[in-house]
Amino acid sequence: MANTTIGFGIILIVLGVGGYFGSDRVSMTALIPAAFGLLLVLFGALARDDKRRKMAMHIAVTVGLLGFLGTVSGLFQLPTLLSGGVVARPGAVVSKSIMAVLMAVYVGMCVKSFIDARRRRAGA
Repeated sequence: MANTTIGFGIILIVLGVGGYFGSDRVSMTALIPAAFGLLLVLFGALARDDKRRKMAMHIAVTVGLLGFLGTVSGLFQLPTLLSGGVVARPGAVVSKSIMAVLMAVYVGMCVKSFIDARRRRAGA
């Protein structure tokens, strides 16, 4: 799961940097996904150490959950944008929606991994 965490982190970094340059570098908030991505890369790297894995992955999934909760509002505005309606900052709506989906998938994968790990320990 450590490599998966790093992979999601890299995707978020690309999303944030792409959003920042896509907004002609006028919106520093476009870098928020990159900040979450950096945290995931950091904790994913820490999770490669067996002694730190449990702590690092629990922190990483918390980062993922906070990332989801902070961006889920973009998903509610996305249908309006896709149907041709007007929304404030359409680029932000797209970026937030992408991040929300990524974080939901990541948190789901982490929860499954935690459950599987607990079952393995119980069976051993």
